[in-house]
Amino acid sequence: MDLNYASSDLAFRDSVRSWLAANLPTDLQHKVLNHKRLSREDFVRWHKIVAAQGWVAPNWPVEHGGTGWSKVQQHIWEEECARAGTPAIMPFGVNMVAPVLIAFGSESQKRHYLPRILSCEDWWCQGYSEPGSGSDLASLKTRAERNGDHYIVNGQKTWTTLAQHADMMFCLVRTDSGVRKQEGISFLLMDMKTPGITVRPIKLIDEDVEVNEVFFDNVKVPVANLVGEENKGWTYAKYLLGHERTNIAAVGRSKRELAFLKRIATNQKKNGHPLIDDPIFAHKLAALEIELMALEVTVMRVVAGEAKGRGPGPEASMLKIKGTEVQQLLTELMVEVVGPMGLPFDAAFLEGESAQSAAGDDDAAPLVPYYYNYRKTSIYGGSNEIQKNIITQMILGL
Repeated sequence: MDLNYASSDLAFRDSVRSWLAANLPTDLQHKVLNHKRLSREDFVRWHKIVAAQGWVAPNWPVEHGGTGWSKVQQHIWEEECARAGTPAIMPFGVNMVAPVLIAFGSESQKRHYLPRILSCEDWWCQGYSEPGSGSDLASLKTRAERNGDHYIVNGQKTWTTLAQHADMMFCLVRTDSGVRKQEGISFLLMDMKTPGITVRPIKLIDEDVEVNEVFFDNVKVPVANLVGEENKGWTYAKYLLGHERTNIAAVGRSKRELAFLKRIATNQKKNGHPLIDDPIFAHKLAALEIELMALEVTVMRVVAGEAKGRGPGPEASMLKIKGTEVQQLLTELMVEVVGPMGLPFDAAFLEGESAQSAAGDDDAAPLVPYYYNYRKTSIYGGSNEIQKNIITQMILGL
């Protein structure tokens, strides 16, 4: 298997780099590269810039607004965005619900929702996890009862990322309690402005509000908002999670963060010498870089397989596990480098409202909250423990 880029792919990479250099706003790039927090407006602004170029949904079929890029070119685009320091394109619409709609949605759902996802007219959130139903997602209890041409939804979702900004939610609900738990779930599209929906933000240890509780009290959802068939939602949910887990690997972002780690370790002194030259720290850094290189090769193998029409199987779970472990180790070593200088952070600095951090060290100030935030990566998208079970079942048949 040839994992090297063809000359045409290298030319494509150069054109992407040139476009990013000309079109990425410097204030957004500064926020990303310096670990500052991005607002809803920041994400939407970048989305619209990319959408105007026609590049916001490279994994979609061309007839729905995709780019027609090869799998290798899609990978290059993601790598170059990470390298340049662009805000993320919010995945809930483009990379999560849209592929489900394209594969299983009705023609009217595709006509209505896909253009609004492309333009970022609708901001989506994911209604999956519930109190008591996280890793065992199929045990969810939020219920939808059919009443004429509507469902009446009651229940609760939790850890709903950026639901406070959302216009729409794709939501797993129980529509049949008399069958095996995986067989009684349906996939609904819900307007977040519908009466009976309450969003309650959850402030996290990094002092940010990124996740929410969402409550449903007799919420009316049109039957037309059912995706696919009733009680077949578990099939659609697994399809969606396969896309999510592959993207979580985020090799490009980790490569960028590794370069940042090396820079701050070079500037930090220990016994009068750069910390990067300390044998113990250098060993940790080298081990991390080896893991990241191996992860990148694995990603390229998956990309090469997809280019030949082979979808990711257990590899999606492998990438999710190893990608998140690398991300967490990166943040751990960053905190080790800056030490106590990372402790006195303040929200105003992270939001870009003050010119200098409380500690007077702009590199160090965001790194402890960054470390806190990345504790989640081994949990969301299906916890790493569950992914190991999936790998065991798919490869060993156990």
